Amino acid sequence: MKTKITELLGIEHPVIQGGMQWVSKAELVSAVSEAGGLGVLTALTQPSPEDLIKEIRRTRSMTSKPFAVNLTLLPTLKPVPYGDYVDAMLSENIKIVETAGRSPEEFMPKFLDHGVKVIHKCTSVRHALKAQKIGCAAASVDGFECAGHPGEDDIPGLVLLPIAADALSIPIIASGGFADGRGLAAALCLGAEGINMGTRFLATKEAPVHENVKKALVAADEHQSAIILRTLRNSARIYKNSVAQEIIAMEARGNITIEELAPLASGARGRTVYETGDIEAGVWSAGMVAGLIHDIPSVKDLISRIVKDAEDIIRKKIAFMV
Repeated sequence: MKTKITELLGIEHPVIQGGMQWVSKAELVSAVSEAGGLGVLTALTQPSPEDLIKEIRRTRSMTSKPFAVNLTLLPTLKPVPYGDYVDAMLSENIKIVETAGRSPEEFMPKFLDHGVKVIHKCTSVRHALKAQKIGCAAASVDGFECAGHPGEDDIPGLVLLPIAADALSIPIIASGGFADGRGLAAALCLGAEGINMGTRFLATKEAPVHENVKKALVAADEHQSAIILRTLRNSARIYKNSVAQEIIAMEARGNITIEELAPLASGARGRTVYETGDIEAGVWSAGMVAGLIHDIPSVKDLISRIVKDAEDIIRKKIAFMV
């Protein structure tokens, strides 16, 4: 299945693994790339730029195929040396970078000088147009369904994707709500050149998280996610557990600051979930797409199934129309 994204990135299948904090490590990333998709390391999962270099090298020891590094630029209570992480990527000759959060404009001259193809995650068409203007090679367009940060516009992918496809000349990747071949076929019909999946890859054999997390996703339905931090205009879609409900209740009372919410919403507590399997220990990202997750396959089997099902769907539709 060749698309503009497979040609741009040098991959076999138009399936990209989302950059997930604490999850997107060498084991998962290399498995996705080996299966013909694009694996994506998360830079900030690593405690320092030096550790990122080690993880890049560890990934390269496990696959010779293309993979990317994600750099998420978001407000944090503790300053992050983003520039040092960028330099670490460039020192390792990384050629595909996914950015998210705020605009990567300040780093684009370095990226472009080093021949890096930048994919920027966008939750609105206006942000995607800005990404195109500053030289990004592609835009990952996130609908409101997505896990993580869906933005503040609340536009679902069914509407957002075709609008973005009409407005942009660079290829777009559909993100948010994708888990199977039906989703890939739909995304291609809506104007995307591939799909980005986070939550679905979380429930795979290679995902480096506790089995309880994977089983929770299999057991979940489409109602098992919640939006937090909306009052701070930093909305995040997470798994709906007791911690999520406590945060929502605090926000409903009004006049809540990030400092008050931080002990509940901290990334460190989310990491504990993945390590211990206590799904109530903290906040952890999960999208509405959990309702479409019914098993825990290998990454290779998942990608093969998605691509085959999408091809079958498209072929049958064309045959029926003829």
